[in-house]
Amino acid sequence: MKKLILFDIDGTLMDSGGAGIAALNLALQDLTGIREGFRGIDCAGKTDIQIVLEAYAKWGVVSGDGMVRAFVDRYLHHLPEQVTMRNGGNVKKGVHDLLAALSRVSDYALGLLTGNVEKGARVKLAPHRLNDYFPLGAFGDDSADRNELLPIALRRFGRVNARPVDAKACLVIGDTPRDVECAHVHSAPCLAVATGRYSTPELVAAGADLALDDLSDTTRILDWIDGLGTTRTP
Repeated sequence: MKKLILFDIDGTLMDSGGAGIAALNLALQDLTGIREGFRGIDCAGKTDIQIVLEAYAKWGVVSGDGMVRAFVDRYLHHLPEQVTMRNGGNVKKGVHDLLAALSRVSDYALGLLTGNVEKGARVKLAPHRLNDYFPLGAFGDDSADRNELLPIALRRFGRVNARPVDAKACLVIGDTPRDVECAHVHSAPCLAVATGRYSTPELVAAGADLALDDLSDTTRILDWIDGLGTTRTP
């Protein structure tokens, strides 16, 4: 395997149309009675567990493991309906063509690196038939700290391929400065795309190795990935 390419979901591959935040609010209301409890909480680039812990801290809720598990259960209860109500949201420009092109390159493997808990990630991707591109990955229920997810993804792909996978053979594609940080902490490059809340100049300022307005220029992206060195220069 020449390169492992890890994609974020929300803001990068797709937009769920607000289904995620709606399900978060409903889950918190179920457990605490608090309505619209995630209003004002910055969710961009964070893991679901980190977001939940921040909401619990904001409202003074005791956040033991049992309460986190209970929250995730209620969130996953509400998410499918919220996704269906929004017709699945929408896939970002260029995503289908890029994934199809990348999947045809035998030296590339595709995976997910997302703050979504895994079951939630699969619910969001399912309406757009994107799950088949991503057999493995690392998710928000693997760690509350996004920066810990890349090594988890590498270990999983290493087990499947029966050989270690190093970060130098990895590329992270995301839409926030946290995606850039998550990659660079492990000396992996990051392609950042301004299809979320951050602009291209903001992603450049965050240190993205390549920042694009969207993922529609398949040829440029493939050429750039093919030209990447074996590791990012810190």
